Amino acid sequence: MRTTGDRGRIYRRCGCRDTLRHQLGAHCPHLFADGDHGTWTFAVDVPAPRHRRTTVRRGGFGSHDAAEAALRRFLEGEAGGFNADPNQSVADYLTAWLAAKALVLKPTTMARYRDYVHNDLAPAFGTLKLDELGHRHIAAFVTSELAAGRGETTLYRCLATLSSALGDAFRQHRLPHNPASPPALHRPPSPERRIWTADEAVRFLQHCHQADPEMADLFEFLIGTGMRKGEALGLHWHDVHLPERVLYVRCTLSAIDNNHLVITTPKTRSSRGWVAISPRVATALQHRSQSTTHSRGDPHDRFAGLVFCRPDGRPLRPQGVLDRLRKLSDEAGVPRITVHDLRHLAATITITAGVPLTVVSKTLRHSTLSTTANIYSHLTQQAAREAVDTIDHTLTQAQKRDSRRTLKERLRPPRDHIQQLREALNRLRSPVPGSFRPTTDRSRDGRATTLRPPGLRAWKRPSSHV
Repeated sequence: MRTTGDRGRIYRRCGCRDTLRHQLGAHCPHLFADGDHGTWTFAVDVPAPRHRRTTVRRGGFGSHDAAEAALRRFLEGEAGGFNADPNQSVADYLTAWLAAKALVLKPTTMARYRDYVHNDLAPAFGTLKLDELGHRHIAAFVTSELAAGRGETTLYRCLATLSSALGDAFRQHRLPHNPASPPALHRPPSPERRIWTADEAVRFLQHCHQADPEMADLFEFLIGTGMRKGEALGLHWHDVHLPERVLYVRCTLSAIDNNHLVITTPKTRSSRGWVAISPRVATALQHRSQSTTHSRGDPHDRFAGLVFCRPDGRPLRPQGVLDRLRKLSDEAGVPRITVHDLRHLAATITITAGVPLTVVSKTLRHSTLSTTANIYSHLTQQAAREAVDTIDHTLTQAQKRDSRRTLKERLRPPRDHIQQLREALNRLRSPVPGSFRPTTDRSRDGRATTLRPPGLRAWKRPSSHV
C-alpha cells in the first residue's frame, strides 16, 4: 500500500477467493509474486455530516499512475465543491447539475432542461460513466433519433442542454474536454416567416376593434411597441406613465408546461428598460384603463395590477392569446401568424421606412446590434443594394468628369501658356540689340521671304479705316 500526499492511499487488490469463497482482496499471495495480477485501487477519507468521516474506495485501474490521477482529480473536485468521483454515472451528474442550476435559472428554462434530462438524456446515457462518455455516443444518439423521426429543432435543443451540462464539467476541471463540442448536429435553419403587410395589419386591427375590442388593445400594443408577448402580458400599471408617454419593462409572464403561470425577469439584461409610447398605443392604454375595474396595487399578489388581463383580474394565458389571434386572423381574412410575429411586424415597418438599424435594435431592446442584423437580414438586403449602388454611381460620375477634362485638354489650341511661344514673344516685344536680325531668303519662284523666329506666326498689318 502506498500513500499519496497527505490524503489517500493506493494499493493493489484482486477478486480471488479462498476455499470458503471469501474474497482475498489485498491479501492474495499472487499479488506479491505477479506484478500484473489484480487492479489498482485508491481509498480516501472524506468528511460527512455530524462530524463523521467515510471512506471512499474506487478500483479497477490498470496502473498505479491511473489510480493516482483519479485520486488527484477526486481531491481537486472535493476542494472545488463538486463531485469528481470516477465512478459517477452520467445520470447522477445530470441530476446534480439540475439541482445546482435550479438556483440560478428561470423556472421556464428549468422545466425545459428537466424534460430533456429525464425523458431523453438519462435514458440514453445514464448508465455510462461520466468519464467514459464520448462524442461517438452522442453521434449514435443523434443518428437513432433522426431515424426515428425526431424533429431537428427539438433534438438540437436537447443536445444544447447536454452541451451546457458537460461544459460546466469541463470548466470545473471535472472532464478534460467537452464531448458534446463540436456539436453532432448543427443548428437547423430558421423557417421562413410570413409577416403581414401594413394593409393586412390595418385590416386585422379594424376587424379586432369590431369583434373583440379588449384583444384589439393588446394587439395594438404589441404592434405599436414591438414588445415580447410575455413582457406585454406581465406589464403592470405602476410601470406605465402615460403623461410622459413611456413605460418600463421589469417583468414578464411565463407559462411552465403551458399550465402554471409565473412572473419572472425579462429575457435578457438589456430587455429591462424603457419603451416609448406612440399616440395609437396611448389610446389603447387609455381604453384599458377605463375598462379595468380590479385592484392595481396589492403588494402580496404579483398578478394584481396587470394591464392586460381577464375581466376578473386574472392574467391572460399565452396559449389563449395565440388561439384568439388565429381565430381573429381567419375572420379578418389575413394569413395566420404567431404572437411573436407581431414583434417582427413592428421591426419590418420601421426598417422598411428607413429607420437606422441601431435605433431599431435599441427599440426592440436586443442585446447586440448583430442580433438585429441577423434576424432581419432579409430586410437589410435592399439597404445593402442601395449602398453599393451609391458607390457605383459616385465612381461612374467621377470617371465621366475625368474623361471630359482629359478630352478638353487634348483639344485645347496652343496659347500663351506654352513656354516656347512665351519666350519668343518676349524677345519680339523687347529685343536685345544684336540678338536677332531678320534675314531674307529666296524661294524657288524667286520671291523674297523674311525669316521669323520659330513658332511665331506671320504678322499682318491691320487695315486702316478712314
